[in-house]
Amino acid sequence: MVAGGVTFFAVVKDAPPLDEALLKDGASSKLFDKDGNKFAEVGLEKRTHVTYQEIPKLMEHAIIAVEDVRFYEHNGIDVKRLVGAVIANVQDGFGAEGASTITQQVVKNSFLTPEKTIERKLQEQWLAVRLEQKYSKEQILEMYVNKIYLSKVNSYGHVYGVATAAEAYYGKKLNELELHEAALIAGMPQSPNNYNPFNHPEAAEKRRNIVLTLMAKHGFISNEDAEKAKKIPVQESLVQTTKDPNPYDAFIDQVIKEVSELGDIDISTAGLEIHTTLDPAAQTHVEKVLESNEIVKFPETEIQAGIVLLDTQTGEIRAIGGGRNSEVARGFNFATAIERQPGSTIKPILDYGPAIEHLQWPTYQQIVDEPYKYASGQSVRNHDGKFKGQMSIREALADSRNIPAIKAMKEVGAERAGEFAEKLGISFKGAVQESYAIGGFDGVSPMQLAGAFSAFGNRGQYNKPHTVTKVVFMDDTEISLKPEPVKAMKESTAFMVTDMMKSVVTSGTGRSAAVSGLPIAGKTGTTNFDAKTKEKFNIKSGGVRDIWFAGYTPLYTAAVWTGYEETTEENYILSSKEKALAKEVFRSVMEEVSKGKETPDFKKPSSVVLVGVEKGSNPPKLPSEYTPKDQIVKEYFIKGTEPTEVSETYNKLDAVSGLTINYDNEKGEVTLKWDYPEDKREGIVFEVQASVDEGPFTPIGTVKELGLIMKDAIPEAIYTFTVTALREEDSENRSDPAQITITIPAKIEDEIDIIPGDDDDNEDDGGEDDGGDDGNGNGNGDGNGQGNDNGLPIGIGVVLPKR
Repeated sequence: MVAGGVTFFAVVKDAPPLDEALLKDGASSKLFDKDGNKFAEVGLEKRTHVTYQEIPKLMEHAIIAVEDVRFYEHNGIDVKRLVGAVIANVQDGFGAEGASTITQQVVKNSFLTPEKTIERKLQEQWLAVRLEQKYSKEQILEMYVNKIYLSKVNSYGHVYGVATAAEAYYGKKLNELELHEAALIAGMPQSPNNYNPFNHPEAAEKRRNIVLTLMAKHGFISNEDAEKAKKIPVQESLVQTTKDPNPYDAFIDQVIKEVSELGDIDISTAGLEIHTTLDPAAQTHVEKVLESNEIVKFPETEIQAGIVLLDTQTGEIRAIGGGRNSEVARGFNFATAIERQPGSTIKPILDYGPAIEHLQWPTYQQIVDEPYKYASGQSVRNHDGKFKGQMSIREALADSRNIPAIKAMKEVGAERAGEFAEKLGISFKGAVQESYAIGGFDGVSPMQLAGAFSAFGNRGQYNKPHTVTKVVFMDDTEISLKPEPVKAMKESTAFMVTDMMKSVVTSGTGRSAAVSGLPIAGKTGTTNFDAKTKEKFNIKSGGVRDIWFAGYTPLYTAAVWTGYEETTEENYILSSKEKALAKEVFRSVMEEVSKGKETPDFKKPSSVVLVGVEKGSNPPKLPSEYTPKDQIVKEYFIKGTEPTEVSETYNKLDAVSGLTINYDNEKGEVTLKWDYPEDKREGIVFEVQASVDEGPFTPIGTVKELGLIMKDAIPEAIYTFTVTALREEDSENRSDPAQITITIPAKIEDEIDIIPGDDDDNEDDGGEDDGGDDGNGNGNGDGNGQGNDNGLPIGIGVVLPKR
């Protein structure tokens, strides 16, 4: 007992003094940006103070029932409740259950840190007893109801005290509140942001009903009254609010949320120094993009957007755009609080990333885009309703094909795919389903998506997105809130997925998000309505629910969501302008924050090699020396898995065979004919050259046919002809030439009878067909008509040297 007493007094002697000013008014908390400059002070917001006499019994009973039912019986410490908490802490570990009385909460929020440590609890209990000695129960309750933080409502900013909450949430004075309204406010202090009825109505209603149950249990109201109040929807009497004029509000909301995770703490009265990750210039630009309509022109007032910008390397959030037209949205944060289907933005996370990580797929991996059905029998379609056959996963991702993505997740396995996503901060309710491969699940926020994408740009290291780096309390105690990095994937996986997503921006569905000079990787995403919703709201063809774009450079990552808060017959995304908004917002923000900063390209790790592959080969093969250049693609492979076999598809071409030559003395024409295998003729043309009297060879024609006619041969000349097969699209790939020689005989002048007066200009002695010749043997063309009576082309246009 002596040792315990000594220890107790050793701990409590360092407890801070009971400062009456702090008890009544508290000390505001100061927020500092990434460079250490103060940008906001929380705790100076509008308050409506009430005395104990102005607190309605309804509100007092609700608070006491849920927070401290023996408030008027104990001396600051509830021994019975404390014993129960001690047992829980022994069984489940220290901090498992608290036993704080209302008096202790006033002390903790006024003087102490929120850490659940033995030292802090002993100081809290000591100060609570002293507070009870100095102040009456009524004074302590008055302190509590005026100090507690009750989340944020736009027209009031951050709400402190029950009187302000009555005005902010219900537009009423405190004494006008109904039972269900008082119960909701009384239940909020345990987790103000999570029980905000505007943002989380289901959680708020559940918490309110707990308060009503406790009020009935302890005799403050009847069971009948409690059940009647529980039936009232939590949103029924909430008031519509107007735009919050405070700058950086969406960012500050997230700061408060992260600080509140330290434990029970009232940021408005705790006198904290909160060091954040805010970039004021970036935040200002984000807000201007969403609100001004000067940079990005939003076609509809009601269309909403949420954006999170963070540092790719650290996960530090630089700016948050929580929404547009806050008087409509009622303060809901579309950057951090929405849970919407991610659409195709999930494909790098759930499909191709895991396949590269576990199956060592190259970016060239071939996959077939073809008709496909889920195991349930439901058919799956692509965004364009078409199927493009065999392609690489790079092409499939760039063009956002659905079937290849589903096949990739199926190949790697849903369980491994889910584990990969979990490491990137994307969690699922239950087992991963087939439809998840193309984003068919709720829900993801821009903040979560930005965090996941940043890991690909950070060599596979995941940093949880955060706005707070450290908190300094009034006693100079510091707590770091920087999350520890998590190795989410191999560096090779991160680089290869990144390079595939670069193709999305350079040649795929994300081209309009590109910024000149910046290496950007990213992914588009679209979510559709189900058949029931389409029918209910008469959704027109092409109408969609959500449009996403998430992307990153080595320096910054941003995720943008656009859509409507609620779907109606008018409110859904339909026009091409609306569908492009997410990419426009991303491009504007990324361009602005990257100005004046040198942004290097993503660095290839030594575990990855770039290899030229013959296009379409499956399994991949190296190109031969005869493979056309346009049939070679360069793709990344994990070192040691690159192809070694050389393709034989484009080997050196076979030479022509059966080359013959014939001279028509009457017409002065040389006819060449040759043979070539029918099964090898596709894409092949034949180049014919001629040499006169052993002079240089000169081209006289390139033809697809198996023959050629040369007119006006020189009598007594020695002609040597070569015929070479070559690919029409790659003239470098050619066969060995076939060669033949002929000596043209001297011209024999035939005796011609001239019949006087027989000069019929309509007669064509050359035997030409009226209407010309088609080169198929239907007449002897006019010299330019690609053929004569044997259907062979005529080589003209080149004058051979004469003797």
